[in-house]
Amino acid sequence: MREKEIEQKLTLMAKQAGGLALKFVSPGMSGMPDRLVLLPGGRMAFVEVKAPGRAPRPLQEARHRTLRRLGFRVFVLDRPEQIGGILDEIRTP
Repeated sequence: MREKEIEQKLTLMAKQAGGLALKFVSPGMSGMPDRLVLLPGGRMAFVEVKAPGRAPRPLQEARHRTLRRLGFRVFVLDRPEQIGGILDEIRTP
């Protein structure tokens, strides 16, 4: 399965959960996660989508660390089977 297909499935499942999985683009700041997932109840997290078995690049990992230090949740998604668990974690305070 390609990265694009995993990203589409994440978007669909977030919508089915009553939320959004917005494409996140940050001009001038490379390496930011691909999606900003917003769920009911004010729950949100960043999701980096990768092709199966692929890991984030060093710059992406650095951006993830920065976001986590700021108190945000950041997930790396490389298999469609992970989506339900990620959405469950985002729902959890």
